[in-house]
Amino acid sequence: MIEVVAELSRGPVFLAGEALECVVTVTNPLPPTATSASSEALAWASAQIHCQFHASESRVALPPPDSSQPDVQPDSQTVFLPHRGERGQCILSTPPKILFCDLRLDPGESKSYSYSEVLPIEGPPSFRGQSVKYVYKLTIGCQRVNSPITLLRVPLRVLVLTGLQDVHFPQDEAVAPSSPFLEEDEGGKKDSWLAELAGERLMAATSCRSLHLYNISDGQGKVGTFGIFKSVYRLGEDVVGTLNLGEGTVACLQFSVSLQTEERVQPEYQRRRGTGGVPSVSHVTHARHQESCLHTTRTSFSLPIPLSSTPGFCTAIVSLKWRLHFEFVTSREPGLVLLPPVEQPEPTTWTGPEQVPVDTFSWDLPIKVLPTSPTLASYAAPGPSTSTITI
Repeated sequence: MIEVVAELSRGPVFLAGEALECVVTVTNPLPPTATSASSEALAWASAQIHCQFHASESRVALPPPDSSQPDVQPDSQTVFLPHRGERGQCILSTPPKILFCDLRLDPGESKSYSYSEVLPIEGPPSFRGQSVKYVYKLTIGCQRVNSPITLLRVPLRVLVLTGLQDVHFPQDEAVAPSSPFLEEDEGGKKDSWLAELAGERLMAATSCRSLHLYNISDGQGKVGTFGIFKSVYRLGEDVVGTLNLGEGTVACLQFSVSLQTEERVQPEYQRRRGTGGVPSVSHVTHARHQESCLHTTRTSFSLPIPLSSTPGFCTAIVSLKWRLHFEFVTSREPGLVLLPPVEQPEPTTWTGPEQVPVDTFSWDLPIKVLPTSPTLASYAAPGPSTSTITI
């Protein structure tokens, strides 16, 4: 029996273009007092990162597979296929790297191996939606002699920041920031430079503040004014807005605002509803604020963007966008008053009307949500970044 443990050095969340580092430890768990005949051996071990794509058959109409291509995935259990047994299709993978060959461990002995690979920039982000799913995993395959391959899968979460594909890394040592007191390889310099560049771009895009005002009206007149200080956010930030109802000519009885994502299948991949499909657009609410606001002059709300959510993105099959969805309940009667008069000649009993004719309408305001620091996003899924399997 051999125990294989894979541990990610820095949490399970990464930015596309970063280098993933994993330590793989192979141990013979028998006590050292066992006989030498209890030694265990592995023929080889290899590691590879891949992204699995799965689409809902009721929402997405994918083209049929090309039958002219030969089957390159043999049924033999001695071939390393990281996505063996996984749902969907593998749309992206890194070259496999061999960790070791012909490893023999005596009782109580263990050995560790380091695996490092740069996550591809051109891939989609990790996403589990109603129509499609993009799932990243680090798969480690181990095999005994004359035995099938055993697979150890480590789930990953990948965030994608658009625009890094066209980045040209500095080649001049004088341009690239470095310390003469630290030993750092070229890959480490490139990785740190990419992380610094991504952080600067995120900060520049989300730190600009400028008040945007929107007049809210229905068919009878102005309801109020909505104000928001920015339209670009990062994961983990709060969307703060104000609503001024004092300038309105139509009484607003109640309003609600929801922070939502809109997942839309691209037109060429939409399954028609006449053939048993469902709508190609789905909405998910991540936060909601509701308030009764009659006789309210000014109010505000704050909606947090979850760290576990997916920033907006677009692929050839699906797009994800963020928005604020407002719903207003207004009175049909102009100059509606539901409070008793302030001055009365004599004490009387006052009751409000039992029924008020109302109208409802909605309004959507698009916003943009970008990734955040992978270290900060790791707090959304606390726990050890390790996976274990016994062979």
